[in-house]
Amino acid sequence: MQIANIKIQGSLPEHATSALAEADRLMTVCNACRYCEGICAVFPAMEMRRSFTDGDLNYIANLCHGCGACYDDCQFSPPHEFQVNMPKALAIVRSESYEAYAWPGFLSGLFRRNGLAVTLVAAFSVAGFIAGFIALNDPGALFQISAGPGSFYKLMPHDSMAALFGAVFLYAVIGLAMGVRNLWTSAAGPEIGLDIAALWQAMKDAGRLRYLDGGGSGCVTDSARPKDRRRIYHHLTFYGFGLCFAATSVATLYHYLLGLQAPYPWYDLPVLLGTAGGIGLLVGPAGLLAEKWRRDPALQDQARFGMEAAFLAMLFLTSLTGLALLVLRDTAAMGLLLALHLGIVCALFITMPYGKFVHGIYRFTALVRYALESRALNTNAN
Repeated sequence: MQIANIKIQGSLPEHATSALAEADRLMTVCNACRYCEGICAVFPAMEMRRSFTDGDLNYIANLCHGCGACYDDCQFSPPHEFQVNMPKALAIVRSESYEAYAWPGFLSGLFRRNGLAVTLVAAFSVAGFIAGFIALNDPGALFQISAGPGSFYKLMPHDSMAALFGAVFLYAVIGLAMGVRNLWTSAAGPEIGLDIAALWQAMKDAGRLRYLDGGGSGCVTDSARPKDRRRIYHHLTFYGFGLCFAATSVATLYHYLLGLQAPYPWYDLPVLLGTAGGIGLLVGPAGLLAEKWRRDPALQDQARFGMEAAFLAMLFLTSLTGLALLVLRDTAAMGLLLALHLGIVCALFITMPYGKFVHGIYRFTALVRYALESRALNTNAN
């Protein structure tokens, strides 16, 4: 009855961290059992491999949605001596993978101090915008009433605003893209090639969060399975963010193609999109944080709670300041609210490649790889 210890001390390959070694041990047990193979994509992906490199384990960890169904179903979960707790083990590996694949590498430590880093970046960003507004204008202009089209640009010229946020957003995109590249190339497994059908399958799985509730086979019935509202809050957060991005894109087209300057009337498309998205970014992050507090600690990587809370707080504050700016834009509070909103948005973009935002990007990347591997395996079998 010492199978777990024998495997760790004997035949398992060396791994970079103890979390990866523990995940490999659990993969060995689960590959022998395979009771949970119908629950989600993690176990079929595991079964395609006889051994696991660090890259394989990081890929599978990002494929896991942390639903906890395998923990409930497993006959070897604690207090059994095998101590199989796949959700927690993969949660720790998943968090470590963000740091392992961060670009540039010397900034990877921001993941370990993410809560503090986000707070400092946000504070300096807001202070910078306030100071910049005062330096470029009469200090009293920050609190003067300025309404109508172009009023925002009296505090900060449009070209300066576009250049600053364009540069920050481009940096975030490059950082995230390099992280995805590092994750993709590190995994071994079956040979895969581009397959449009597999890509479309991954998009559908990601869009409806197919694996979030562990909806596959197992001994937990629908009536007994705990209700998990994370899917609703994830959707509100994701589609709220998408609507806000769409609002910004439409406003950009308005400015450059139609010559229309912000702020726009409440009934105009950018405002309608932004308002709907803002409501989603208020309810979604607040709900996710509440669900995380209620969740069984045995399934979580509690050491990274600060990173997750900081990201959700940034999304919430981005929405809160944006909606407040919409309501009070024709008052003396407009200047200060604009500085707060722009500072928080700037901080959100800067910290995107070094916080919880990467989990959505990496998870979609893992779903794409899983869909491609599954298609390749089925093609070879036929």
